Amino acid sequence: MDHPMLTTRPLRTLAGALAVATLFTSSGTSANSIEQQLEVLQDFQVIAHRGASGHAPEHTLPAWQLAHDMGADYLELDIQMTADGRLVGFKDENIDRTTNGEGPLRDYTLAELQSLDAGSWFNQANPNHARSDFEGTRVVTLDEVIDRFGTQTRYYIETKSAERDPTLEAELMDTLSERGLIEAGAVVIQSFSQESLREVESINPDVPLVQLVWYYPESEDSDTLIEWTGVTPGPGTIIDADFETIREYAVGIGSNLNYQGDAVIDEAFVKQAQANDLRVHVYTINDIPAMEQLIDWGVDGIFTDFPDRLVRLTR
Repeated sequence: MDHPMLTTRPLRTLAGALAVATLFTSSGTSANSIEQQLEVLQDFQVIAHRGASGHAPEHTLPAWQLAHDMGADYLELDIQMTADGRLVGFKDENIDRTTNGEGPLRDYTLAELQSLDAGSWFNQANPNHARSDFEGTRVVTLDEVIDRFGTQTRYYIETKSAERDPTLEAELMDTLSERGLIEAGAVVIQSFSQESLREVESINPDVPLVQLVWYYPESEDSDTLIEWTGVTPGPGTIIDADFETIREYAVGIGSNLNYQGDAVIDEAFVKQAQANDLRVHVYTINDIPAMEQLIDWGVDGIFTDFPDRLVRLTR
């Protein structure tokens, strides 16, 4: 669908960025790769949330391998930093839920983390998808993920708990650059932290950024919705200027659909964001009726633990 703002804000729109990318980039990355990635982001994206994490232990090579084999457009992962400064794929601040260890991830070296079992919990929680080879699965580094899937695969990376690790963005961008992912147009960076995204932008403004938002009621008895970090007002009072502020640094917005079973965004929210030249990616959707509803609304991508379901609906 064409939106008025797509042709009225050159250089800050996807269309404007495509035109500029064919001529030059500010950091020397491949213009053709940037152009191709921005073109792809205008199509619907199947985003494998922590890999195919409905089928295998999240943030492990088996989960990302399954997602890759299922045909996901992006492998999604959260990045955190270990005690000895290594970048690993991991969601929680504490390791208790998805390993047989306990305590903050930040207190563990990479060697200590990789001595833990990051797979058996999944078999216990998901007996219908349990596999014996998941037992003993390791926490993996970002380098190991890139080693497995290379620069022909696209990655959707969240800077996690960046406020605890002030060098996280710099270390992440160094790794992505050294391994050729930025030059290949193979990475999107997402975060709930506007400050973190701005830091990434300052390092390399060519990398597509997505601002994550989380909407929920202001109080238990309130119908008024607010956003977790205050990056926007609630959907009921959001205006074009709020989306325009995000569009100054990001190409997309990633939102939850529901809070405790109640919808927090609707089709009007999606259309308003798109009219301000933001792609809309919604997380984390696993049931087919909700996927179908969002596709009908015209969203630009969906995060899911079951990429096979979404691939079947969209291919």
